[in-house]
Amino acid sequence: MPSYWPSYLPRHLVKPDTTLWANLDIATRRFGERPAIHFLGRDITYEELRQSALALAGWLERRADFRPGDRVALFMQNCPQWLMAYYGALRAGGVVVPVNPMYKADELLHILDDADVRVVVCAPELLPVVQAATAGRPATHVVLADPAEGVPKPSELPIPPWMFGASAQEAQVARLTAWADIQQQTLQPSAEVARPDDLALLIYTSGSTGRPKGCMHSHRTIMHTTVGLATWHGHAPGTVFLGVAPMYQVAGLTVAVNCSVYVGGTVVPLPRWDRALAARLIERYHVHFASLAPTALIDMLSDPELDHVDLSSLKRLSFGGATMPDSVWQRIHDRLGLSFIEAYGMTEAAATTHINPIDHPRRQCAGLPFFDTRADVIHPDTLQPLPTGESGEIIVAGPQLFAGYWQQPEATAEAFLELDGVHYFRTGDIGHRDEDGYYYITDRLKRMINASGFKVWPAEVENLLYAHPDIQEVCVIGAKDPYRGETVKAIVVPRPERKATIREAEIIEWAKSRMAAYKYPRQIAFVEQLPKSPVGKILWRELQDAQNASAGEA
Repeated sequence: MPSYWPSYLPRHLVKPDTTLWANLDIATRRFGERPAIHFLGRDITYEELRQSALALAGWLERRADFRPGDRVALFMQNCPQWLMAYYGALRAGGVVVPVNPMYKADELLHILDDADVRVVVCAPELLPVVQAATAGRPATHVVLADPAEGVPKPSELPIPPWMFGASAQEAQVARLTAWADIQQQTLQPSAEVARPDDLALLIYTSGSTGRPKGCMHSHRTIMHTTVGLATWHGHAPGTVFLGVAPMYQVAGLTVAVNCSVYVGGTVVPLPRWDRALAARLIERYHVHFASLAPTALIDMLSDPELDHVDLSSLKRLSFGGATMPDSVWQRIHDRLGLSFIEAYGMTEAAATTHINPIDHPRRQCAGLPFFDTRADVIHPDTLQPLPTGESGEIIVAGPQLFAGYWQQPEATAEAFLELDGVHYFRTGDIGHRDEDGYYYITDRLKRMINASGFKVWPAEVENLLYAHPDIQEVCVIGAKDPYRGETVKAIVVPRPERKATIREAEIIEWAKSRMAAYKYPRQIAFVEQLPKSPVGKILWRELQDAQNASAGEA
């Protein structure tokens, strides 16, 4: 157990012995006529959400020859239909397969084939992608759900045209059914058959080391982070959540869908990131909680119109998976009076293994091991535990861990290890633990620069560079060097007012005076923007691969 633990929280988490569907069912009995969703001017009550989910469950069972354990893929941006389809599939005893809506046909096809998906629920603009992916799968049912349905037009909100300008292009899909038709049929499903230990979610990893792998989560594993985060943050009936993190990704799903419904709150989905719209939604719906990536917060704080928007309803800002630069952390505190609560986790652990206490948060820190979670630091080669303060690979064990990778027993076996009788998951992340039990993530196991025998962790260099007044965003990678083997290279997005005048030598000299000789960047490259994932994480691997390729050509 950590040396520090919040006095107001129990050490052991008591969770309901029920399915995820039960969360919606119970919330509807308690708050039936209260809004479950605010979507760009359209309000949806808990009763409406439940009835829409039941209609889909009934259709799956009675029209799509769907059986418990079959898979349903959700292929759309954040919207009300995402929640409706999620709970409908679970009510039918199915397994939800969230899919990145940025995927192209080949990427989608891999998941459809790997998971043997029976039904795909998609948005109109993605129908051509689904058509291409399902061309050789005539047995796949496709449900077309339009997020714009019921949204008032024109709107008082600054809704970008791309959100609702899309329509279903002519596409020949063998088994295509409109969402509206399913809702009008109001077919009712049989009694619920799912149990807490049944497979509920098959969430695919990013695939940074190859083809995406499906992480198998039961109702029970997802319930652990759902109840745990609600307890940690003090969520309550009526809490309003900004649903900005993609729901297909485990963090967005946990916060904007599971936590919101579990406590009887209201979610305000944002289909894609738009700083002006996000700020206006916070103001209009009095949002209390937002899980925002550092890059999104940097973008929002850079909006010159932000001073004209009332953000006083915000009570908590949090995010996991990307370290918040110290200078940005301070800007958030100065502008909003809030401490940014950093957390840490991964898809394999249902979003959360570590989180910072609300009363004692630390900057650039993963926080304390979550409820009933064990963590340790081991040497990545010898697999032996390391003492406090020494960096190594983080390993975790707890009720939120997945059952393994779908149909990949060898990859599953490689991901775990036994230590003192405990079944640990190897995160592949490098970090250390301090004397108070707080964990700090330094970098990915394979993301390390070896400069003349000295190990340089890129995230540390990035954090220091963010304090430079002319740097808006930065990513640090390794560059081949004939003398040092590798050297540090910084890919920099300068602030707009300095784009034309900033010079490489300025950054290097500034860094040289603030970092050890082996650590400061010897090379600087200026770019307009950095590649990012849909959740706002900078794709350092893409930049590193491009650098390696150019070095090979040279």
